[in-house]
Amino acid sequence: MPKMTYREAITKALADAMRADARVVLFGEDVAVAGGVFKVTPGLYEEFGALRVRDTPISEQAFIGAALGAAITGLRPVAELMFADFIPVAMDQIVNQIAKYRYMSGGQFVVPLTIRAAQGAGAGFGTQHSQCAESWLMNMPGLKIVVPGTVADAYGLLRTAIEENNPVIVLEHKVMYNLAEEVPDVLPHVPLGVAAVRRAGRDVTIVATQLVMQRSLEAADALAAEGISVEVIDLRSMAPLDEETILASLEKTHRLLIVEEAPHAGGWGATIAALAADRGIYLLDAPVKRVNMGGALVAYSPPLEDEVVPNAKRIAQAVRDLVAE
Repeated sequence: MPKMTYREAITKALADAMRADARVVLFGEDVAVAGGVFKVTPGLYEEFGALRVRDTPISEQAFIGAALGAAITGLRPVAELMFADFIPVAMDQIVNQIAKYRYMSGGQFVVPLTIRAAQGAGAGFGTQHSQCAESWLMNMPGLKIVVPGTVADAYGLLRTAIEENNPVIVLEHKVMYNLAEEVPDVLPHVPLGVAAVRRAGRDVTIVATQLVMQRSLEAADALAAEGISVEVIDLRSMAPLDEETILASLEKTHRLLIVEEAPHAGGWGATIAALAADRGIYLLDAPVKRVNMGGALVAYSPPLEDEVVPNAKRIAQAVRDLVAE
């Protein structure tokens, strides 16, 4: 099988979608001639031209609002927010307009709009450019939210998002852009709302996403040498959330660890913990545990940044503590 990077998979997904449907257009800051600040859109301007690949002013509220207008008048826009940290600048458009437009119109309009943004820590961008945004958005009905954690999913989830007739937020992890993995010769679409079991196990279930999902797999490898069998679930989709895959795993392992690249308060892990307490309480042999960033901001200093984001060592120790309960 060929190797591809996470970055290349996103570029390919955009190009394939634009070749397949002339209604797909792309715009955002520096996505055209420059090829994107993270070099995710190179070659698209040259292939599809200035009408379909457009640079925008540095005004997130304006071009996200323009994306809504494009979506309800017949196009299938993909709007790139350079950093997910800038989502709050456009939050009124996203949560009060985009998320609600189909409902408020009584179904007269659909909103086939995809918003892409790079999120996450680990690249030394400092506290204003290193946050994960899924927990900010999960509280808003009307939005679908995906967080690809593998190269194949970076392609497959984006292709599905662009073809969806409802707004989808695709949050790409910036540290993963250089991740290279083997992929099938023909990359499939990936359905929204379906989690993936990345590693089967019998002793503990870990639920995680993106970078910390990859680190959870590292921890699971280390723990296997100690005789501890860990099942790792990659959520992939935050809304809709695949509750059944989580509960099916708990039926086997009876212990749950949630690993988040997010602060503890209001983090998406609390939703998973509530699911376990509600529908899975009789499956649990120990309290649910969470490994996350506590109450810390992401530091600019690399050692401090590394200390805040859950790593394989912290994850492995949390699993050991859980097994000992």
